[in-house]
Order: sequence, then C-alpha cells, then structure tokens
Amino acid sequence: MRRRGDRTPKEEEGERKGEQSAEEYQCTGVLELDFPELCARAGVTGVPKVTPRPSPSFPADDEPEEPGLGGVLARIHHKYRPLQPRLEVEGDPQDPRTARAIFLRGWKLEEEVLGVFSRCLPSLAGLQALHLWNVPLPEGVLPALVALLGRCPRLRTFSLEGTPVPEAALPTLMGSNSTLSHLSLRCSQLGDAAAQLLGGLLSTPSGPPARLVSLVLSFNRISDLGVSYIAKGLRLNRSLLSLSLANNDIGDSGATSLAEVLGPFPLTHQEVVQRRRLLLALGRPLTTLKDQKERTQSLRGVPDRLLPGKLGKTTPKKKEPPRKEETRQPKKAPEPRPARGKEPKPSGQEKPEVPDPLENPQPLLEEVREEPGGSLVLSGNRALLNLNLSHNHISERGLAAFLAALEQQQQQQQQQEGSGRGGLRSLSLGGNRIPPTSQALGRLRELLPWDPQSLGGQDQEEEEQDLGT
Repeated sequence: MRRRGDRTPKEEEGERKGEQSAEEYQCTGVLELDFPELCARAGVTGVPKVTPRPSPSFPADDEPEEPGLGGVLARIHHKYRPLQPRLEVEGDPQDPRTARAIFLRGWKLEEEVLGVFSRCLPSLAGLQALHLWNVPLPEGVLPALVALLGRCPRLRTFSLEGTPVPEAALPTLMGSNSTLSHLSLRCSQLGDAAAQLLGGLLSTPSGPPARLVSLVLSFNRISDLGVSYIAKGLRLNRSLLSLSLANNDIGDSGATSLAEVLGPFPLTHQEVVQRRRLLLALGRPLTTLKDQKERTQSLRGVPDRLLPGKLGKTTPKKKEPPRKEETRQPKKAPEPRPARGKEPKPSGQEKPEVPDPLENPQPLLEEVREEPGGSLVLSGNRALLNLNLSHNHISERGLAAFLAALEQQQQQQQQQEGSGRGGLRSLSLGGNRIPPTSQALGRLRELLPWDPQSLGGQDQEEEEQDLGT
C-alpha cells in the first residue's frame, strides 16, 4: 500500500521542474495574470478565480430590483456570497489594472499558496491593503505573512477577521518591526488575556513611536478587565488615532478606565522615575519641586568635595609676579603636535551633527502640573480622535465619566490654543444602556462635532457586509 508521503522519482522530478518554472516566471504586476500562472506552475489546484471587487451595495438603493424569480435568486446569491471562497481585487479608479486592495474570503491559506503570494504581491506597486475574512492560517504561516507584508512597498492596511488569532502572534502584528498603520482584528476571539498583551504593545514610552494609527477590535470577548489593560497602554501612546471596541462585553467600569486616560491623570511612581531619567539624559532642568526635593535627599550624606560643581576643586595658589625677562621677551606658545596615528583637524571643520533626541518627543516629557500633595499630573491622551464603543453595556454612569473627560479636554484646548492637539472628536455609544432623553447625552452632543449616538455610518455598513448580514 502506498503511503501519502511517498513519491515516485518521476513525481519528484515533475515537482522540481514546476518549482524551477515558477522561479523563472517574471511577474507582470497584474494579479489576474500572475496569480493563476504561478499557481499552475507550482502545482496548486482548487484556487478561486481572481475577480474585480463588486460594489458594496447590490443592487443599489435607487436601482429597481429584477422582477420575478430572477430578483429573488439575485438577493440569495448576494446574501450567501461571502460563504464561497473568493479572491477579489479592488483596482485604482484611474488605472483599473493596478491592484489597490486584495480581499480573500473563505479559503485556507496554505504554505504553498503563501509561496505564490510571496512572488506576486511585492510586484504590485500600488497595493495598499490586504483583507482576509474567514481565512484559516496553519501554524507558522502568520509570521511569514507579516514578513511578506513588509516587502510590499505601499501596503499599510491589514485585516485578519473571522479567524482566531493566537496571542503569541500579536507582537508580530504590532511590534516595533511592523510597517502597518491600520490593523483590524474583528471576530478574532480575543479575550482579556489578549487585551493585556495589546495594552503592553500600545505603551512604548522608551521605544520608537509606533506606526499604528488605527486599531479595530470589535466583535470580540473583551470585558472591563481587558479594557483596563488597553486604557493603561493608551496613557503614554500618542500615535493611535482611532480605536474600535464595538460589540464586546464592556460596562461602566471599562468605560471609566478609558475616560480617565483622556483627561488629566497622575503619573505613577515608575512613570515619574522614567520621566526624571529622560530629563537628566537630555540635560534639561528638573522643574518640579518634587524632582528637586528627591534629588536633594539622594545627595545627603555625600561629602562636599564629591558633590556636583565641587569635583576636582582645590585651594587656589597665589600668583607670583612675573620676572623681568618674561615681561621683555614673552615665550611663543608651542605648536600642538598631532597625536600619533592621527592627523590634525582643520580649523574650519565643523563637528558632526548629533541627532536631536527630541525629534520624536516622549509623552513623559510633556508639561506636567504638580498637585499640592506632590503628585505630578499629565494632561492626558489628546491624540485619540475616534472611539467606538457601540453595542456594549455602558449606562449613564460610564457616560458621565466621558462627559467629565471631554469637558477637561475642552478647557485644556482653550488654555493651550494652537497646540494642535484637539482631543476626542467622535464617540460612538449607540446600542448601549443609555436612554435617548439623558441630559448628559445632550451635553455630550454639544461638545462633540459628531452625534455620539451614531454607529459610525460607513464603518457599520462594512461590518454588516463582511459578516454576511
């Protein structure tokens, strides 16, 4: 009986020829041509046909439906179309043959297929986004896929939705080496443990600023505990502009944790120590009384001769009057001899430029306010512009926390006019336990330019379409 892994020499030779032919193939930059050709040369069968992505609305609202049985069949086909494996391409309006976004649905991404994508995706010069929905990934494929995304010059958007994402893969998606700016992990079965890891990845006070500006975590299993970890990560994050936590298990406690980050909050002892180290490393003065007091206490008991400003100081000797010979014929200063193995530095040569350490300022170096009790208060996260908490379990208590935080942001904006940090601009709270007659809701509508009861318009339509509803 022949085993599954056994191959005849003829079959092995055919596979080698197929791999060689796949390597010899030169990609044209058109996915409709390159993908099927590379799959055929690599021996990959059962691949879906590459088709243009249809319009989101089918049929259009102003377009009359086809009468009779044809219209009913069209509706059924449109409703259950996401269940069928498909590979769609969204082209550039100016050049339809240039792929701007790729949508892969309902198809397991094996290593052989990933090898084909590794050949054709980097050749797509206009590719900006890759969306995967219900695409199971075998173990070890996701890191290779993320590395492939880094080889695409313009790709900054990645969606991995409807697929369980292991916690160990999150650092690969959001680490310092990631080139992604927009990441969506909807319906990925992420819980509080994953939210704790995400909060740690969002908080990078001592590292390079993250590239991630948009994160979607809707339709997961994140509760108040998980949101508290994410809020902790947002304390010192100044790159994330949009966060979606819709359709989770968030209540008033989680909403309060997020609201406290938006307004002024006191720094922890660890953050105060980190801030002091940054100031000393940059040679900047310790402006707060708490910093100066702790520095004075740390120097108590040190001899005066070892204190800063007194190192190397000795009793000055009295100067003797110059001799007559020295006054008549002053000695010439000896010419400096170059060090052995080194050439003298030209007088007009400038010092090498040192990179400015404040080119990417740290949040801990922002202006702080010292409270009477000695705590240092930071102005809060005013970089986050959009927050979606629709379809959770938030009541008027959580709404009151957001209202207080937004009022504080408004006051800071008036005091620091021209700072360029306006704070939250959109807050989606539809589908929660907030009555429409709430006075706090009316006040919130006055503070925000957009309706806080809205579901996000276009984003909600995309969610419904992807979920097949």
